Amino acid sequence: MAWPSWAAPAFVDACRDRGIISPWAHQATAANLAVEGTNVVLATGTASGKSLGYQMPVLSRLLTDPRATALYIAPAKALAADQLRAVAGFGLPGVRPATYDGDTSREEREWIREHSRFVLTNPDMLHHGILPGHERWAVFLRRLAYVVIDECHTYRGVFGSHVAHVLRRLRRAATRYGGRPTFVLASATSGDPADAASRLLGLPVTAVTEDASPRGGVTFALWEPPLLPAYPSASAVPAPRSALDPASALDSSSAVDPSAALDPDVAAADPDVELPQVRRSALRETADLLTNAIVAGTRTLAFVRSRRGAEVVAAVTRRQLDEAVPGLGERVAAYRAGYLKEDRRAIERALLSGELLGLASTNALELGVDLVGLDAVLICGYPGTRASLWQQAGRAGRAGGEALAVLIARDDPLDTYLVHHPSALFGRPVEVTVLDPANPYVLGPQLCCAASEAPITEADLELFGGDVARAAVDGLTRSGALRRRPSGWYWTHTGRPDVDLRGTGGAPVSVVEESTGRLLGTVDPESSHAMLHTGAVYLHQGVTYVVDDLDLEDAIALVHQEEPDWSTHARDVTDLSVVSVRSYVDAGPVGLFLGEVDVTNQVVSYQRRRIGSGEIIDTRPLDLPLRELRTVAVWFTVSPRALEAAGVEPPDFPGALHAAEHAAIGLLPLMATCDRWDIGGLSTANHDDTEAPTVFVYDGHPGGAGFAERAYATAAEWLTATREAIAACACESGCPSCVQSPKCGNGNNPLHKPGAVSVLDAVLTALASAKPPT
Repeated sequence: MAWPSWAAPAFVDACRDRGIISPWAHQATAANLAVEGTNVVLATGTASGKSLGYQMPVLSRLLTDPRATALYIAPAKALAADQLRAVAGFGLPGVRPATYDGDTSREEREWIREHSRFVLTNPDMLHHGILPGHERWAVFLRRLAYVVIDECHTYRGVFGSHVAHVLRRLRRAATRYGGRPTFVLASATSGDPADAASRLLGLPVTAVTEDASPRGGVTFALWEPPLLPAYPSASAVPAPRSALDPASALDSSSAVDPSAALDPDVAAADPDVELPQVRRSALRETADLLTNAIVAGTRTLAFVRSRRGAEVVAAVTRRQLDEAVPGLGERVAAYRAGYLKEDRRAIERALLSGELLGLASTNALELGVDLVGLDAVLICGYPGTRASLWQQAGRAGRAGGEALAVLIARDDPLDTYLVHHPSALFGRPVEVTVLDPANPYVLGPQLCCAASEAPITEADLELFGGDVARAAVDGLTRSGALRRRPSGWYWTHTGRPDVDLRGTGGAPVSVVEESTGRLLGTVDPESSHAMLHTGAVYLHQGVTYVVDDLDLEDAIALVHQEEPDWSTHARDVTDLSVVSVRSYVDAGPVGLFLGEVDVTNQVVSYQRRRIGSGEIIDTRPLDLPLRELRTVAVWFTVSPRALEAAGVEPPDFPGALHAAEHAAIGLLPLMATCDRWDIGGLSTANHDDTEAPTVFVYDGHPGGAGFAERAYATAAEWLTATREAIAACACESGCPSCVQSPKCGNGNNPLHKPGAVSVLDAVLTALASAKPPT
């Protein structure tokens, strides 16, 4: 397609010098809409050239209007750094691009505010650093022509809801100084991108989804590790923490530990055995495939779901490579969140230069960092959403050549379901992005942030949600956080509100080697109780450490290097109470509910288990604080009589409900943009609030993240897939592929697999003839 007539000649020449002869149709269409002042989201596949779609209007405007400015927002520092390299590579005069993030020095920040016309940042820095000091950015905001929001599909759940309000605060600040920017968003292929982008911005957005880019062939393999016999010690299943009477609540899966030691792969893998091994570990399979690929000279990126898992894959691969070709192991590294800035940048440079042939990474490299030359991608475990799956697979074959992507199934209900039902991956659109800016736990703090930047006016209330914002400011005024004056609502405190966009619960916990004082890395507060408790085994860049002390008040964990012959596994206790019911379905003996719940969780002990055999050495108590969460849950109740009619005997109620809960949590990511670490659950044969056998599934974020609502709306489809996944599994009494959970606080005991199928049959039969929701 021909270059648009408005495209700056210097930009066109720079593109041609880089081999870009002309734009593809989707790039030109999105760029034309942006130039016309239409907010646009370009939602096409990985490696479809979305960057050029926004670079064309933005850089052309900066070249033709020497006063104009532009802001680029990415969810990750690595992506912003990559875009800086790309923009600087054009060599355009007067643009002066610069990254403004937590790694930027004070001297650089001042220069950027005064001189840069294309600032690249992230939502956290926009929230913490730019908007609170908007007066110093007045000139930049007055001249702001474009705001680019890259990888906007990642803004989901609580994080996405916070970012939605940060963008509204940005719009308000720009308007205050006379700026009227056009928003250009880039997204992976997603369900209804225009609606998701509109909810994120609070403005109408036009979607461009027709991908006109040439695509190299991608061979996509679904790989299920082979079955293995259970360990001899598999019978040594820990006793449940409480008597298994019918009224005992079975805490199955707390959602406060998104990347801790109880990773489903690490759990089933040598050297860390969480459950009796049914299939060969996906981690071990990934390490073997990565080893073979590198020996063959295939540049490969392995995505691993947990930080600890990425470390394990890298360490095993390095060892195997050195055994095959001494020294080759040096060309493999791990990459994850929590590394120091210098370490991250060095790894990124080594990968881009080809010094590294293989990398085991968490999803930190899922986004659009241009990893030119990769031949293959290994995906160790379903990443939680189809959007993420295609993003990760798209990291290979960036130059348009043939590529290979392999999804290696973990011993997990969802992974097992997907490898046996490929149509669930290849025959369905990607998920709709779920976010809820009206979440009171998000809206209230964000209104406080807005008020601290400038008084909130009546007109601003429409910007932040209308009636829900009005109710929120009234509540904040009654609590004393805001004060009403004729000119608006004012923040009453001297300091700025302390609001964490990513919901990690405060400052990260620093991991420090006690003997040297060396900072090894950081862990988010929510994961620290399970990952960094006293006595925990902590893995960092292939080196094993043991935690001597966890100081939560000072957010520091002291560790020493050691190679014990045991691993550690945290145990927790969860309780739940119903606060209110928003909606319900009356299905006779079955009830389906959506409402607010209070969840309390506490890590109470940890087990030391022998490496290799999984033998439990001992269980040691811990004294860690209770954590409380008010959130949104979906739950169903079944009358005892209906359970008995379905063939479930009263002694089997706890195990049947427990097994159904585990599988339901595992399959929910099929319906919503979440994974099992975003959600939690609890089952009981007689809950105090429902007075019936009940299964709860709740969002693991204050106020909810929209996942429970999605589960409620798709309950029949969700529970049907859950029932099918359990029934189709070939095991006799339950395994990690169907009803066992890697994060069960009750040791996966009791579980009754046939009873879970009967429970779900009873629920689905009743829901099929139910009355409409109330």
